[in-house]
Amino acid sequence: MDKPYYITTPIYYASGSPHIGHAYTTVAADVLARYSRCMGRETYLATGTDEHGQKIAQKAEEAGEDPQNFVDARALEYIQLWAEMGIEYDGFIRTTTPAHKLAVQRVLTALYESGAVYKGEYSGLYCVGCEQFKMEDDLVDGKCPDHNIVPTQMSEETYMMKMTELQPELLRRIESRELDIQPEQFRGEMLSFLTSQKLEDVSISRKNVAWGIPLPFDPSHTTYVWVDAFLNYLTVFGWDGDADVIPVEWPADVQFIGKDILRVHATIWPAILMHLGIPTQQLLYTHGFILSGGRKMSKTVGNVIAPRDLLDRFGVDGTRYLLMSLGSFGADVDLTVERAEAKYTSDLVNGIGNLASRIMKLVEKIPNYSFTTQVNGFDAAYQDHMDHVRLYEALEMVMTRVRQMNKTVDETKPWELMKTDIAKGTEILYALVADLSWVSLHLAPFMPETTYTLGEDMLCDGKPAHLFARLEKK
Repeated sequence: MDKPYYITTPIYYASGSPHIGHAYTTVAADVLARYSRCMGRETYLATGTDEHGQKIAQKAEEAGEDPQNFVDARALEYIQLWAEMGIEYDGFIRTTTPAHKLAVQRVLTALYESGAVYKGEYSGLYCVGCEQFKMEDDLVDGKCPDHNIVPTQMSEETYMMKMTELQPELLRRIESRELDIQPEQFRGEMLSFLTSQKLEDVSISRKNVAWGIPLPFDPSHTTYVWVDAFLNYLTVFGWDGDADVIPVEWPADVQFIGKDILRVHATIWPAILMHLGIPTQQLLYTHGFILSGGRKMSKTVGNVIAPRDLLDRFGVDGTRYLLMSLGSFGADVDLTVERAEAKYTSDLVNGIGNLASRIMKLVEKIPNYSFTTQVNGFDAAYQDHMDHVRLYEALEMVMTRVRQMNKTVDETKPWELMKTDIAKGTEILYALVADLSWVSLHLAPFMPETTYTLGEDMLCDGKPAHLFARLEKK
């Protein structure tokens, strides 16, 4: 059986409602999955929710809810929002499902029995917001830069997983791109980290956190939430934890992550796989943060933009387009309501929308017109961008064509040519329709509803796309 092309988002921590960063990652993964399916590949897109840990227990207590009821409600929010945003995932994993928990316990047993996990004690700075131990170098003014809180100094009995002995092999895999990290700046960051610092063995359990999966060999401990969560990338396929029989979809072709979780995904997660003898993931594609007005979004600052704010203003495809057109995917990008409104007007209303309307109205004036427009697959340069997950660059390539087409319409004035030289006017319109077909196909992964409207019978499965059939006259 051929391996499907496997794309996954990180699973999102169910301590609150989905935010704009979650939407950004998930839309990107869906765009890549839609493109992959258009190329005729069997594709699997996975996402889900991470539902254990101290922070969730605290949030549930603050809300006066049982932790399971609390995460049930959060998971439903994600499921509903992804449906509204046109996310066509193949698997949605929740870490509180019985099957996932049993698989995690089976893996932990295997790690313990092999000697990869041992009982010890861990002391360090722990950020509850991140559910991670921090090093001094990670802090800014003594605080976690992501949550702006001072980590707690903790020392407790724990079970440790061996990391130090794996460092040379992990470094080799990243250097050889057997485990690739992109964009290149983040690969360089990890190579610098692994060549300058010694990997310490890591804690994989907590003794005083009840909301988690009990260790099968010591129920007084629960599984550290990251170890539990990482295994979702395999359990989403129904994997039972047997390292000798892994899903045919693994390894992941593309794992989308935010830059704040790069280090754990590039160290602890591959270490688990290496201890189990399972191949490491193939590509960690890392993106930056969404800022607003140059600042991190914060309720205190008052610059938070929720996904539903965009959906209510700009609709599904407008929201998808705006998120993917913010800038290169690896960089921090900036989003404000004012910028979104200006871009929506310039690119979609006055750009694509006006262009399609002008062309179609002119075409209808051609006597006895007949079009059978075909676009025989994606442009090679566009494919190169998409194959290397340069989504912004692929989208900008399409918008460059749209701007060129609008310029052509303005300069050639085909509505005037149709009065004086119908042959020349018709030739220009035929070329514009062909270009609009090209635009529609190449926008399809980004804006599926809009491109369906442009060409109702467009096929996006690697076959030629036949657009504007409704304009044909026999």
